Amino acid sequence: MDAGIFVIGFIVFVIYVYFLIWNIFNGTKKQREENNYGQKVDNIVADGMGDFTRFPN
Repeated sequence: MDAGIFVIGFIVFVIYVYFLIWNIFNGTKKQREENNYGQKVDNIVADGMGDFTRFPN
């Protein structure tokens, strides 16, 4: 009886981990498709100040 409960618990755990990993990879794939990581980015400044190099001194 005790070994049977252990085996059933292990099977449930393996199924849970399989779907957890599948969900992580599937969600990452969909997020990359939605955000279009493959496209070229044109001079985006990360600090939000803009590009001050276009103005002469």
